[in-house]
Amino acid sequence: MPSYCVNKVAQSGSGEHEVHDLASPYSCLPAPENRLPLGYHTNCRGAVEAAKAFYDDVNSCFWCARECHTT
Repeated sequence: MPSYCVNKVAQSGSGEHEVHDLASPYSCLPAPENRLPLGYHTNCRGAVEAAKAFYDDVNSCFWCARECHTT
C-alpha cells in the first residue's frame, strides 16, 4: 500500500497543496522539510481526502498520482 504526503508549500499560481506518492520514481517530491505525512492509503483518493483535513485547496501530483489530478 502506497505512503503519501502533502506539500506544505502551496503551488505558485494555483495555490493548491499537492499530494505525492512517496515511492514515486519521478523527481516531483517536495523537499523533506515541506512534506506533511498522510500515511498509507490504498489509492490517491484516500490521500487527497486526508490532506483536506489540513488544507482547503488540495490536488494530487500530475506525475505521481495522476489518476486523482483534476487540473
